[in-house]
Amino acid sequence: MRLLVTGGAGYIGSHTCVELQKAGHDIVIYDNLYNAKSAAVERISKITGKEVPFIKGDILDEKALDEVFCRYHIDAVIHFAGLKAVGESVEKPLLYYENNVSGTISLCKAMARAGCKKLIFSSSATVYGMHNEPPFTEDMPLSTINPYGATKLMIEGILTDLAAADKDWSVVLLRYFNPIGAHESGLLGEDPQGIPNNLLPYVKRVAVGKLPCVNIFGDDYPTPDGTGVRDYIHVVDLAKGLLAALKALETDGTKIYNLGTGNGYSVKEVVAAFSRACGHEIPWRIAPRRGGDAPFSFADASRAKKELGWTAQYDLDRMCADAWRFISRNPDGIQ
Repeated sequence: MRLLVTGGAGYIGSHTCVELQKAGHDIVIYDNLYNAKSAAVERISKITGKEVPFIKGDILDEKALDEVFCRYHIDAVIHFAGLKAVGESVEKPLLYYENNVSGTISLCKAMARAGCKKLIFSSSATVYGMHNEPPFTEDMPLSTINPYGATKLMIEGILTDLAAADKDWSVVLLRYFNPIGAHESGLLGEDPQGIPNNLLPYVKRVAVGKLPCVNIFGDDYPTPDGTGVRDYIHVVDLAKGLLAALKALETDGTKIYNLGTGNGYSVKEVVAAFSRACGHEIPWRIAPRRGGDAPFSFADASRAKKELGWTAQYDLDRMCADAWRFISRNPDGIQ
């Protein structure tokens, strides 16, 4: 297949592009580089030995999208492009609704004009909100607590309605849990701009001396060690899940899958695993709880196993070892 990958220069997108090319698919990357670097595209080519067409463009630019669909015969779209920082979404909700929601509508309109009606959308476990008990299953009631999560839930609804209205559409909604890790080559990994919001990128910065200490937000949760528990998944496992999801595009309608390990790791367990990976203790301190943090969050990934034949393979130590290899070789990020 020839696949358009929006946001393909980003963290999950770049790792997915590697797996797609390894599997023999042709890809075209479309990314505005808001939170990514064109050097990542060069590294994808270096890993796979194949040149990757790259177009710098915004999903809100329908004219640019039309030109891409006109130039390339696109069979399906894998849609990663979107703003993703929870804190920023609270501060700038209109930016998130415009970029994520309006941008997806813009993309779908361009796809329809081109006669390309197969789409895999990158959603998030944030759509399960605060009131469900883990493990989370795809048929649970959904809710959100911040504008970022709200955009994911809105887009899920829009795409579901679209597929219901037009039977030619095939849509796959993938709800990611917490991707960490990096490509085993050390060439690709998570490279956030500014001070990271997520746990492992912050731990990595502490490990290489760029930040002084890991803040653990709360140690009085009803968990085995008092710190929050999350379902961390290796980014390459996630990328292989996307590859497996291509088979779900063969039938019309909307399909929904969790991509997670089904296991939960606490914040302290992650810090300890990264300490083992880097060979020295990571300093940490307990800080007050953050609003909106649930004690537990982990997936029921049995549907993806049953219908896609996919399960996550890598454990926490492998995730941290690969992440350390990347940050130790690229302390200033992808250049």
